[in-house]
Amino acid sequence: MARGTTDPYRSPQDLPKVLPIFPLRGAILLPRASLTLNVFEPRYVALLDFALAGDRLLGIVQPAPEAGAEESPRGKSFPLRRVGCAGRLTSFTESDDGRYVITLTGVARLHVGADVGSDHPFRLAEVDCAPYAADFVSGHGEEAVDRPRLLATLRAYLEANHLSADWDRINGATNERLVNMLSILSPYGPEEKQALLEAPDLKTRAEALVALAEMGLAAPDDGSGTSLQ
Repeated sequence: MARGTTDPYRSPQDLPKVLPIFPLRGAILLPRASLTLNVFEPRYVALLDFALAGDRLLGIVQPAPEAGAEESPRGKSFPLRRVGCAGRLTSFTESDDGRYVITLTGVARLHVGADVGSDHPFRLAEVDCAPYAADFVSGHGEEAVDRPRLLATLRAYLEANHLSADWDRINGATNERLVNMLSILSPYGPEEKQALLEAPDLKTRAEALVALAEMGLAAPDDGSGTSLQ
């Protein structure tokens, strides 16, 4: 069996107690799923250089609602959500103008603690993955996912929105990968994304995905706005 990129991390003790934090509204990461980002702001290019020079780990955390509407607010003191996810840089390319296109693979969710002072232009914070020890177990709880209902709802949502999908890839995905990747790629707003991130287990997360999609399917397309964006 091929060795996974997150296999070396088997418990909360295998992760650092302090991580660089990448705050990004509307973005979440989940265990053993991937998130691709185009990074160009100098402060976050510096963050990636820092991570690449070390253990290649960082935390993806949404800014708190009171931080304003910016995708990634200025400064290092704005409030953050209390739950994020540790990710490992598993691929990156660098352009001639210094931009990065990166792929992060989720390791485990984390609680964000106090900021750690530094001269870096990005944030460092204390993190604690202990409340999410089950995240280190590949496939934990996926047998409880109602896969037929999830797939049926996904198909209905895609058809209603005239979207296509790679069904061979979807059908070949494990329940864990399917639920977590759909959560990351879902078109919902920051609040819904955070709820998906903080769902206690895969079954609850899958049920939340189904509920959100069904609400969107039931809502009239009157331009008034729904949870679907």
